[in-house]
Amino acid sequence: MTQKNTAYYHLPGLFEFYELYRVFLPIFREHREYFYEWCDIGSVYGTPADCIWGGGRVGFGDTAPRDVLALMREYKISSRLTFSNSLLREEHLADRKCNALCALFAENDEPRNGIIIYSDMLLSHLKKNFPGFYFVSSTTKVLTEFRQFLRETDRDDFRYVVPDFRLNKSFSELSAMSENQKDKTEFLCNECCYIGCRDRKKCYENVSRKNLGESCPDHICTAPDADKGYMFSRAMENPSFIGINDIRNIYLPMGFSNFKIEGRGLGSAVILEFLLYYMTKPEYQLKAREKIYLDSMLDLF
Repeated sequence: MTQKNTAYYHLPGLFEFYELYRVFLPIFREHREYFYEWCDIGSVYGTPADCIWGGGRVGFGDTAPRDVLALMREYKISSRLTFSNSLLREEHLADRKCNALCALFAENDEPRNGIIIYSDMLLSHLKKNFPGFYFVSSTTKVLTEFRQFLRETDRDDFRYVVPDFRLNKSFSELSAMSENQKDKTEFLCNECCYIGCRDRKKCYENVSRKNLGESCPDHICTAPDADKGYMFSRAMENPSFIGINDIRNIYLPMGFSNFKIEGRGLGSAVILEFLLYYMTKPEYQLKAREKIYLDSMLDLF
């Protein structure tokens, strides 16, 4: 077993929370003492509005892609395009906006940019036309059986695989994974979804239809307290929740180092709470919060 020393966070809202990251990233660079020494930023993921290849959540954000790419380049952070639509058909592969976005983000050599993906058909298209990307197998596949997850980690197509959150605490199986499989595992830390949910795949398909512009009713979640929406405090009570003590005392010693933070569509103020909790030392959280709140260009609310 090879213990890891650094937790790499994969953060939400590449386009949606551009203004927040434009303020946060200079603080992270210039005041590194505010933040835990054992963590770093592995990537920021997302899609702009109206991307038909998008999935998981409906895309938000109208920041110019070149501005987004420039910010990530400045701080040497990998950008990930979230193209996890589960209902794509062959005719969708010719979409101009999505292909143009890939052409732009494929320009990066270091760090390499990635694509979070569901469809094997889209994967083949991207590998042929944009070979510079690395690929992440999306949690929207809802791989709830550990054997399914292991098979996915063994695929050469993927640098990372995000298992269903309900596998987060399968410690006996996780500890038995090979070092290569562990290096490719990226846990979803802060899911608020009911752990007994059986409609997760249907929920993702509903989002995929909306991204395709199809007319469809909203998916009605029947889970307990679904009407309350996302609350970080409730996510912390989820049996699948991975907190900072879990990362430091269980996952890093076990050989895992990649952790995904959910948050697209939740708003900048909630994302800031994630950044404070997962990355910022308690004694510096107020200072970090004040620097962000006092930035006159940023409206968190």
